[in-house]
Amino acid sequence: MRYFYTILFYLALPYSFLRLLWRSRKQKAYRQHWGERLGFCPLKFEQSIWIHAASVGETIAAIPLIKALQLQYPALPIIVTNMTITGRARTQAAFGDTVYKAFIPYDVPSAVNRFLGRVNPIVAVILETELWPNLFAACKTRHIPIVVANARLSEKSAAGYHKVSAITQEMLLNIHTLAVQTQIEADRFQVLGLPPERAVVTGNIKFDLEIPGDLLSKRDALRAELGIDRLIWVAASTHATEEDIVLAAHKAICAKYPDALLILVPRHPDRFESIFALCQQQGFEAVRRAQGEKCKATTQVYLADTMGEMLLMYAVCDVAFVAGSFAAVGGHNMLEAAVLGKPVVTGEILFNFAEISRSLIAAKGMITVKDQIGLQNAIITLFADRNYRQTMGENGKRFVDANRGALQKQLQLIQVAINSSRFKSA
Repeated sequence: MRYFYTILFYLALPYSFLRLLWRSRKQKAYRQHWGERLGFCPLKFEQSIWIHAASVGETIAAIPLIKALQLQYPALPIIVTNMTITGRARTQAAFGDTVYKAFIPYDVPSAVNRFLGRVNPIVAVILETELWPNLFAACKTRHIPIVVANARLSEKSAAGYHKVSAITQEMLLNIHTLAVQTQIEADRFQVLGLPPERAVVTGNIKFDLEIPGDLLSKRDALRAELGIDRLIWVAASTHATEEDIVLAAHKAICAKYPDALLILVPRHPDRFESIFALCQQQGFEAVRRAQGEKCKATTQVYLADTMGEMLLMYAVCDVAFVAGSFAAVGGHNMLEAAVLGKPVVTGEILFNFAEISRSLIAAKGMITVKDQIGLQNAIITLFADRNYRQTMGENGKRFVDANRGALQKQLQLIQVAINSSRFKSA
């Protein structure tokens, strides 16, 4: 199975690069570092710790883990790989030059072996559910223990992996330890072929989100600029089609609260220009944060077209709508808003955060809505009742605080894996 998979992947490589070239029309970053996609990593280490976080969500979850590993192993370089340019930008924003950065190679043997031969990791820490057959096989051959951290597996994904059970079981047998979020997901991995003793239920490190020390001062400064007395809601990580819903809802909200402000945070940078144009086409007075444009009393939409500032946008708002939940994306991380004591509203498509969303709703820190009408009504209701907003936000923060602790458990599992590897301390 892996032989045929590899042939198909090699055949697909030209199309992968054509796709990068196509996307580079709007974002030049897609033209950079192509060699890394084939394993030509510019870095070379005798030993390293390797962390892979595919995109923005995984990178944010990995931040406290990476910082803990920096403290635990100060003499070892840490290399962080990403799949997307947004993930890489988030890594840069969080760590600067204190970690090394590269794109993960495409999953063909030549690229994978070239990458591992240069980086020489003593452990491979893969965030969430990035399972790559050739990569995992190469790590096994080189005696590099693989820890899948913060692992999750939805029912839908499990069904997909079951269709290629032979190659899935081979991948799972190459894993040293799988630090899984819930027992339900551990059971799904075991049905697919993971030995039970290799799965450890640790909880979700997204609960261990670190709040930057300067966030409150930045919040106060931005809130003063946006308007201390205005009611502000944020639509975070929106995808295509969701902006239309959000802007239509905002028109209805402005009819009730004329000075209401929407902070709009699109998920993908290559859509910033088109979304700003959409705001203007729909008659909104809008400004762009990245252009340094100041928000005025008449501004209706504040386009947060920057990277790495999601927590700041949540911090200044009164109500948070977490997007990706009206599209077939499965939702985004609502804990980032909840940890800051903000009432959370989402759509109903939440399969990526199924357990968290159920629990947060049960804790009365979040509500879901079906459509645009439900969204605008929820925001208007929350705007109308300050006590309701405060209580809902406190419920959410209490829920996050009660579920912290996964970070230390997963860090210990990584340490065990390192100790079992070819690592030799000085």
